[in-house]
Amino acid sequence: MKMKKKVKNSDFYCFLKRFYFRSRTFLVPHQWYAVATYWLRFKKYLNLNNPQSFDEKLWWLKFNYHNPLLTKCADKWLVNDYIRDCGLEDIIIEKFAKFDTADEISLDKIPENEFFLKCNHLSGGNMICEKKSFDMKNVRKRFGHWLKDNAYYYGFEWPYKNIRPCIVAEKVLHTSNPFGLIDYKFFCFHGEPKMVTLDIGVCNKDGSHAEDFMQNIYDMDFNPMGIQFHHNHYDYSLIEKPANFEYMKRCARILSNPFPHCRVDLYNVDGKVYFGEITFYDGCGMNNYSSEVESLLGSWIHTELVDKIS
Repeated sequence: MKMKKKVKNSDFYCFLKRFYFRSRTFLVPHQWYAVATYWLRFKKYLNLNNPQSFDEKLWWLKFNYHNPLLTKCADKWLVNDYIRDCGLEDIIIEKFAKFDTADEISLDKIPENEFFLKCNHLSGGNMICEKKSFDMKNVRKRFGHWLKDNAYYYGFEWPYKNIRPCIVAEKVLHTSNPFGLIDYKFFCFHGEPKMVTLDIGVCNKDGSHAEDFMQNIYDMDFNPMGIQFHHNHYDYSLIEKPANFEYMKRCARILSNPFPHCRVDLYNVDGKVYFGEITFYDGCGMNNYSSEVESLLGSWIHTELVDKIS
């Protein structure tokens, strides 16, 4: 396992990965690639001419809706300006510093022993660090690779294409909740939250995203919806509705207002709401949920109301 991880972090492997995905982008028509890849993975036809399912409409938005505000909101640094503009500065997690390159990382600019380092331009590229055990050489090497990546080339998620990469150091959130830090993911459609998933155990100790976690799904009255994505649910009777759930919904509604669809991720730490991120293509549009779920979520995106922006 360690050898495999070492290979994946090697300079040559990272170079080959970037070369392959960027070459694919220039050599293969994007919509053709999307249809072919979806068929090879799921044995399902991705109808982009008359999209109906959730995945189909996510891909349709990738290719047809290029609002510049998407880029700002996908940028984990610049999105804070958007949140302030929305009058929600109180939900921003404290930021300690921004570094444009891995060589600029300086512990002197970070006031706390424990902190989160994250790339602003990727899905992933996160690390929880402590000053007392900080391995500067390893951190700079890993972030040096990550900063060269562009998430656009992996799944044609347009908002990532023109983000200027940087590294953000921010405060680590801690909670007294016995379930740990729960990730509240509000699925919003045309400015209205319709559903929220509670992801439990989604963050590994090192700050990376866990593959195996529990997930509960609720409507906007915090009633279980009786549907499931790809993760098992936690005991619904043990999860209480947050006292400030209406405020969380209000934050999601405000932040999602300009977009036909997005997912607004929030945390609730002992009654204090914090912003996580805004995601525009859940699962990169490669979800393959049940036909019931695909149809339900797909029905909430009205492509006829979307002004095509390229």
